[in-house]
Amino acid sequence: MQHGKRIRQLQRYRTIVTAIARNGLGYVSDGIGARDRLRFIRKPEQEEIQTKSVGERIRTLLEELGPTFVKLGQIASTRPDLIPANILVELERLQDHVPAFPYEEVTQIIEAELGDTIENLFLNFSITPIAAASIGQVHRATLRDGAEVVVKVQRPGIQKLVETDLNILADVAKLGEGAFEFAQHYRLIEIVEELSKAFRQEMDYTMEAHSAEKFIAYSKKLPYIFVPSVHWEYSTKRVMTTDYVNGVKLSDRQQLKRMGLDNKRLAERLATAIFHQVLVDGFFHGDPHPGNVMALPDGRLALIDFGMVGRLSPGTKKHFASLVIALRNQSSKGVIRAISYMGVIPDEVDQSKLYADVDEMREKYYQVPLNQISLGTAIGDLFMVANRHHIRIPSELTLLGKSLLTMEGVAVALDPEIKIFDIAEPFGKKLFVEQLDPREIWRGLLEEAPDYFKLISDIPVTLKQLSLVVRKGKLRMEVESPQLDTLMKKMDRISNQLSFSIVLLALSLVMVGLIVGAALNHSQTLFWGLPVIEIGFGVTLAMFIWLIYAIIRSGRF
Repeated sequence: MQHGKRIRQLQRYRTIVTAIARNGLGYVSDGIGARDRLRFIRKPEQEEIQTKSVGERIRTLLEELGPTFVKLGQIASTRPDLIPANILVELERLQDHVPAFPYEEVTQIIEAELGDTIENLFLNFSITPIAAASIGQVHRATLRDGAEVVVKVQRPGIQKLVETDLNILADVAKLGEGAFEFAQHYRLIEIVEELSKAFRQEMDYTMEAHSAEKFIAYSKKLPYIFVPSVHWEYSTKRVMTTDYVNGVKLSDRQQLKRMGLDNKRLAERLATAIFHQVLVDGFFHGDPHPGNVMALPDGRLALIDFGMVGRLSPGTKKHFASLVIALRNQSSKGVIRAISYMGVIPDEVDQSKLYADVDEMREKYYQVPLNQISLGTAIGDLFMVANRHHIRIPSELTLLGKSLLTMEGVAVALDPEIKIFDIAEPFGKKLFVEQLDPREIWRGLLEEAPDYFKLISDIPVTLKQLSLVVRKGKLRMEVESPQLDTLMKKMDRISNQLSFSIVLLALSLVMVGLIVGAALNHSQTLFWGLPVIEIGFGVTLAMFIWLIYAIIRSGRF
C-alpha cells in the first residue's frame, strides 16, 4: 500500500517538474535539485514562453497541472498580503477549464456514499451536469417526495490526487526555502501550509453544509435573503444535496429586465447583506460573485455555494471597524495602529518606511469624495503594503477584502451610482457605539479577568526565578538598536519621571505627617510664620497635576 503511494507520488512529481520546465520556470526545478533526481525531463523549450511574465507562466502552469493547482491558485488569489501584486493579477484570471466526468462515475460515487441505488434515492436525476468545477460537479434531481434539488458530487479520485499534490508542494516548499532567497522572503512553507488547510476544508462537503445552515439561521434577520436548505439524509463528505434555486444570475441583465426587477434595489440589498454578515454576524460569504448570488422572481437574493466562508471574532470586527474609520478619516497613524492590532508586524520592520507607504496610500484617496472610493480596493491596497513589509494579516481579513471587492464589483455593475460607504456607515457607527457601551466594556473585562489573575499570580514565581538567575550571575542583557540615542533619551525621561514620582510620594507622606501632628496637638503648623500645610498641599497638588499631564501627553496613559 505504502509502496503504491510512493510510486504514485514519484510519477506525479515527474509530471509537475516537467510542467515547471515546460512553462519557462526551469530554474525552479534546478534550484531544488529536481533535475538531478528525475531523469528524462525535457529541456525548457518554447521560446514564446520566455516572452511571458512570471505571473502568466505561473497561471499557465497551474491550469496545466489540473484541479488541485487551479483551486490552490484561486485560494491564493485571496491573499494579497502573501502574494506579490504582479502574480496576484494572473491568479485572479484562473478558470476551472475542467470537463465533466461521466455519469457512470457519478452514479458509483452517489450509491457508495448514500448506500442505495440512484433509482431508489431519486425520482429522477439529470445525466448532464448543470455545472462542473475543479473539485466536483452539480446535477439537478428530484427526490422521492417531489422536492426539486441540486446534488453536488465530488470528482472520482480527487482526494488521493489532492493529498499527493499537497505533499509534493510541502516538499518543494522546504527545498525552495533552502535554495532561493525569495522563497525565504515570502515564507513559502507557511504559505503552502495555510493554503493546504483551506483547500482540505473546502474538500469536505459536510463543512460547507454546516456553513449553509448557519447562513440560513443568520439570514432570518434579512427577509430579502434566501439560502437553500440542506438535505442531510442525502449529504456526506463527497455528496451534498440542497434545494434547487430557480433564480437568475445577477450578471444576466436582460433576464433581470424581463422579470421587472429593480437593479438599484438588488445592488443595495446585496451590499447591505454582506455588510450585515461582516459587521453584525461576523460570518460572511467569501465569494459573492454573480454565479453565487441569484435574483428570485419576488426580488429576494439567493446565496449559494458556501465552500469559501469567512469568520470574524468580536475582537477582529472591532479592529476592522477601527481600520475603516481610519481609512475614512484618512489617518495614517490610525491605519498603522489598526494593522498592528490585526497583523503580526516583524521586529525588523522599518517603521519610517511603513509610515511613508501608508501615507502615500492615504494621499491616493485624499479629498476624494467617499462615494468615489472603493472600500474593497482601499483594503486591497493596504494588504499590498502589508505584503511589502512582511506583515502577516489573518486569512479571514484578507478573505474579507476579497469578498468586499467582489461584492462592490457586482453592486456597481448593477447600479453604477451606488454609494458603498453610505451603506457601510450605519453598520460602522453601530459597531463603534457598541465598543463604548459600558456593558460591553464590563463584559470584556470579565472575560479577560482570569488572564489578569493568572498574570498576577505568576509574578512571585517569575520574580523568584529571576532572582535565582541574578544570584548565579547568569543574567545577561544585550541591547542593539540603530536608534540607540533615541532609546537612551526615552530611558532618561522615564527615570526622571520615576524619580519625580518618588519625590512626590515622599512629599505627600511628609504632608500627611504634618497634618496628623497638627491634628493631635490641636494647633496650626507654622514655620517662620508660614502656613506649611497649605503651602505644601499647593506644591504637591501642582506636582501631581503636572505628572498626570506629562503621562497623558506621552500617549502611554
